[in-house]
Amino acid sequence: MEGLRNRRNRILLRELIKTDFKLRYQGSTLGYLWAVLKPLLMFAILYVVFSKILRFGGEIPHYPVYLLTGTVFWNFFTECTFQGIHAIEDRGDLIRKISFPKYIVVLSATSTAVINLLINVGVIFVFALINGCTPSLSWLLVIPSIIELYALALGISLWLGAVNVRLRDIGSIWEVLTQALFYAVPIIYPISMVTAVSSTAANIILVNPIAQVIQDVRYNVVTDQTVTTWGFTGVVWGLVSVLIVIVILIFGALYFRKRSKRFAEEV
Repeated sequence: MEGLRNRRNRILLRELIKTDFKLRYQGSTLGYLWAVLKPLLMFAILYVVFSKILRFGGEIPHYPVYLLTGTVFWNFFTECTFQGIHAIEDRGDLIRKISFPKYIVVLSATSTAVINLLINVGVIFVFALINGCTPSLSWLLVIPSIIELYALALGISLWLGAVNVRLRDIGSIWEVLTQALFYAVPIIYPISMVTAVSSTAANIILVNPIAQVIQDVRYNVVTDQTVTTWGFTGVVWGLVSVLIVIVILIFGALYFRKRSKRFAEEV
């Protein structure tokens, strides 16, 4: 009986992922190409403004790829959390009609962001090769970085998604917070600009799991001159960054499980 239930849940998750991904680009002229074009367009704007006009990143090897990497992973985090926070609200009709584990809805919504990320990581690799980056086995370390960032986004999605069922302002509040967080993460500017002013501020920024992941990917794919959490703040603080992800994921899952019993009534 348990095996049958698990199989049913897997089938439901697979079908929801397919549906979510198709609906994301339904009616669009370019369709699935937007999965690649959206981060590339944002990258192009940031590159022109901050590299050509404000002259950021001149000292960083392969800065265009460096910037593209930060843009792609930041877009993944925001897309994943936005979709996850609204997942229960958007699937209210399904939740009221069918009895199934509600976390499946959040998993399906966030999984479409993972698909987009995997496509864009391929784009990063192509750009890296064109820009003269040397491929190596360290590129495989992107995989654990993706898992870590997804775990963080999933934990936030489960927590805030459960809150959003009752307080529909959460999505708007989170949007404002992410806009502020964008400038607190070294996406458009090199962390060396911060270290030159205050090592304490750099420590605080690098303990942020999002910054830690982005810097790790840049180090492993773009250039080993990248300042990482592990190298700058030390292994202990690097582990603290990972611990933050684990705590948020566990807390989000427990809170979601507690609140999910009343979703059908409240959604």
